[in-house]
Amino acid sequence: MKQLNPVPSRRAFLRIAGAAAATAGIPSTAKAQATQSTVEVPPVQAPWDMSKGRPSPAERRFTSSAVEEFLAERSKRIADPELATLFNNCYPNTLDTTVEPGTFEGKPDTAVLTGDIQAMWLRDSSAQIWPYLPLAKKDRKLRDLLEGVIRRQARCILIDPYANAFMADLNAPALSWSMKDKTELKQGVGERKWEVDSLCYPIRLAHGYWKMTGDTGPFDSRWLQAMKLIVATFRTQQRKNGEGPYSFRRISDTTTETLPAGGFGNPVKPVGLIASGFRPSDDACIFPFLVPSNLFAVASLRQLSTMAHEIAHDEALANDAAALATEVEQALKQHAIATTPQGTIWAYEIDGFGSQVLMDDANVPSLLGLPYLESSLDAALYQRTRAFCWSERNPWFFRGTAGEGIGGPHIGKNMIWPMSQIIYAFTSTSDDEIRRSIIMLKGSAKGFGFMHESYFKDDPSKFTRAWFAWANTLFGELLGEVAASRPGLLKP
Repeated sequence: MKQLNPVPSRRAFLRIAGAAAATAGIPSTAKAQATQSTVEVPPVQAPWDMSKGRPSPAERRFTSSAVEEFLAERSKRIADPELATLFNNCYPNTLDTTVEPGTFEGKPDTAVLTGDIQAMWLRDSSAQIWPYLPLAKKDRKLRDLLEGVIRRQARCILIDPYANAFMADLNAPALSWSMKDKTELKQGVGERKWEVDSLCYPIRLAHGYWKMTGDTGPFDSRWLQAMKLIVATFRTQQRKNGEGPYSFRRISDTTTETLPAGGFGNPVKPVGLIASGFRPSDDACIFPFLVPSNLFAVASLRQLSTMAHEIAHDEALANDAAALATEVEQALKQHAIATTPQGTIWAYEIDGFGSQVLMDDANVPSLLGLPYLESSLDAALYQRTRAFCWSERNPWFFRGTAGEGIGGPHIGKNMIWPMSQIIYAFTSTSDDEIRRSIIMLKGSAKGFGFMHESYFKDDPSKFTRAWFAWANTLFGELLGEVAASRPGLLKP
């Protein structure tokens, strides 16, 4: 397998330089190139031999009886042996390789690493464990682990609501490429890129956990304090009273690694939307009003309002969250809809002055992924947007001999992210689209056994990031759902 090194961003540099080295027995052409980054990051070794598939029981970080039963039951519905193997490798990958369960003040406390980057992203950690929520009610051990993630996320948000990533050991120094960033880097923070979705995902996880288990144990005074801080941060970043306290600058020859205008990002006109410094790819926004993240915020704030009312009995928070959701929704409908020859669609980013960016990125929240996050406000508008996203009208859509899908600036041109193909299947009602997506995903992992971050559109053996737990678990979630609802699509 060949791993490309097409991106000079520091996080991508780590992924590409370290990913293949993490895979025992799989050769790599990736080499650290000092000309592409101002930091040298040592490869992070995978804790198991990836060439042999799923880690052996002795190598796994966590084992759940409910997950093992689920694997056995759904595998029987997958007639294609290659897909069955991928399902068994990918679905449990987060539990097998990235979780660090423990306790804090006598309560569950769980860090979740992203894989080859030894830190916990609020977004990734939420998404990585999401597929296990339906199984938690019948497995107390698994439920404790998930409760630990919710509790850890609340602690992290209270450290700094503007940080996207935290260290597993909150006493450890920040990630090496963050140490010289010009921002207020607090103890425990791994990286401080302000991303609206970083505060939405913990709400989605908490709400999903509550709905799936009925357990309100994690929602104590600390969690409630963190939720209030989320709403306050969102209101600050509406920028009605100036730019706010957050700024970020990084010395880099990659423009997407830093924010312009003194670290505050390009100017916006306050129209009720929430400004984001960075996208869920960790790339800087062109215009700070990032539309899919604001749509996600609408859904998340309404979930928080329900929880504040029904669990915490905090009517002030419930009303504040609901009012902010309504304000953001109205602003989106007024300012974030673009006119194209094929009809109106959601813009990707806007500035409130009338400027719009029309594109989509593979990372979720994306425009493509709105229904997956229950964040689509208008079904017809979404369908037109979806058609735009999955076409050459989207500048980050690529089609080649190995497949088609969406990428993004984080890795660069002609690199398809399997995550986009997974989300394309999740948001489809067409057997043909779902089947085609699964065939492309199977092809991208052929001879390897796991999903990648991205792969070259004409050759899936050229890829980035061998060990990417979010993509693995997401693909496992997809196969598990298709096995239950449309098993006929999983034949050889």
